Amino acid sequence: MAFDGIVISNIVEELNQTIKGGRLYKIAQPENDELLLTVKTQSGQYRLCLSSNATLPLCYLTDSNKKAPIQAPNFCMLLRKHLNNGRIMSITQPEFERIIDIEVEHLDELGDLCRKHIIAEFMGKYSNIMLVDSNNIILDSIKHVSAQMSSVREVFPGKPYFITNTTNKLNPLVITKEDFYNNIFSKPVAITKAIYQTLTGFSSLSGEEICARAGIDSTLPANCLEEEAKDKIYQVFAKLIKDINDKNYKPEIVKTNNVPKEFSAFSLSLYSGSNKTADIETTSYESISKLIRDFYSQKEIHTRIHQKSSDMRRVITTILERDIKKLDLQERQLKDTKKRENYKIYGELLSAYSYDVISGSKEYTCINYYDNQPITISLDPDLSAIDNANKYFARYNKLKRTFEATTKLIEDVKQDINYLESVLTSIDIATTEDDLNLIKEELHETGYIKSGAKSKAKQKLNSKPLHYISSDGFDIYVGKNNNQNDELTFKFANGNDWWFHAKQMPGSHVILRTGGKEVPDRAFEEAAALAAYYSKGKNLEKVEIDYIIKKEVKKPAGAKPGFVVYYTNYSLIAKSDISNLEQVND
Repeated sequence: MAFDGIVISNIVEELNQTIKGGRLYKIAQPENDELLLTVKTQSGQYRLCLSSNATLPLCYLTDSNKKAPIQAPNFCMLLRKHLNNGRIMSITQPEFERIIDIEVEHLDELGDLCRKHIIAEFMGKYSNIMLVDSNNIILDSIKHVSAQMSSVREVFPGKPYFITNTTNKLNPLVITKEDFYNNIFSKPVAITKAIYQTLTGFSSLSGEEICARAGIDSTLPANCLEEEAKDKIYQVFAKLIKDINDKNYKPEIVKTNNVPKEFSAFSLSLYSGSNKTADIETTSYESISKLIRDFYSQKEIHTRIHQKSSDMRRVITTILERDIKKLDLQERQLKDTKKRENYKIYGELLSAYSYDVISGSKEYTCINYYDNQPITISLDPDLSAIDNANKYFARYNKLKRTFEATTKLIEDVKQDINYLESVLTSIDIATTEDDLNLIKEELHETGYIKSGAKSKAKQKLNSKPLHYISSDGFDIYVGKNNNQNDELTFKFANGNDWWFHAKQMPGSHVILRTGGKEVPDRAFEEAAALAAYYSKGKNLEKVEIDYIIKKEVKKPAGAKPGFVVYYTNYSLIAKSDISNLEQVND
């Protein structure tokens, strides 16, 4: 993700389309490093958030208001004094830098028109917001920077404002082809690095995207490229700059496994076409501000859910690892019982041929009447033939009991492993704290978590199955945890609805509602894709899906949540690609 010059150029264009010409109605400073400007225009009211946070500097339009402190900070008071009710005359991006310059016209103390600038710089730990007069003198800033903090530029009232360029980067909007070739293709570094080290406003993502569009390996040294490759890269760059100048933006978020990964003001070829995999989704936006709000809010939700589920995940993983070790031990023990049938045969043969066994012999060879082949049996010379036979029968009976007990234990531990893996899959699907609370409730009920009291308000938890609409308009529902799977299958679904599940692996129950209509093949394929996506095999290229009429699905008595059986079914191979499906927020 990169809040680079290209994204800022998109934001500047959006601000010019919305708040340019409007008046500053309110100025607030809800955080030490953040401003919230309320702007009234002929088309309505807008709120502009400017953040100079060192780790997450941002600028976007927002619908939400933030509570401001009772006592406004000094910088906020100064802005109100100078700019309240001022008119926004222009919004620009100087030199394609990560800077937004908002020029405001207002009346001074004498009633004369004058202009000042709110300049927001989005440069990591050097991010700042400044009020600058028409003579480029800093009146104040949200952060003061002394000479001890920066040897390049001091930021204090009375100091001149200028844009620092310590890396001597070039403005991509005005660079010539000759300068592009001379400055980029002469560097002995990867082509991606050469691009973002040379051009202002370009990030590593921008460099990677140019290489992807040109079909050039981004790791190749810039100074070793063939002329044809150089020309392809320049042509892609020139087309990108033309789109920027023409304001032809296409904001897009890229998600991996439903987690926001990247965003850009343009479609990313890096994650589309032949580069797109099953776990990648792309979402286009009309508004770059809405994209930024959604990206960081979804990122925050994922981070928070991941943090809150970490303890639960650790408990389940520990039990799961223990069960896997137990299963390995039991399967080795079961393997050792395979020779039990041999002991039974030895006992039977010794009993049948006891008259022929010579006392004191260490072995006896006879014909095995089960296969008419000769067989040699080891003997204890101190025991009679019958005693040797009884000894083998005793071994047989012991291994038989071990086999029966171990087989039952293996069946139980396999069910345990499948159940725990299904819980981990449910945790991966969880998107809200209520989802996690329901999973925790389920683990209380099944005895995997014994500490803490059970929730007394389970019915109040707001967690519903995922709801999708197929391309043909059929409703498809996906359970998010095992209890929800049971409820969806046995209480919600009708007998003639279709039930889908990934074959022999943990996953969600998926219900395709028929509504009494004939279901087209495409709806079956899309329901199967959902079953593949919400399963342990979502990252596999293809997943085998079982599907069956819901009334054929049964739940054994005493089975764990989510466990069902069915004896006849259809199968199909599905890809876990659900990008064409519409999710409904019920």
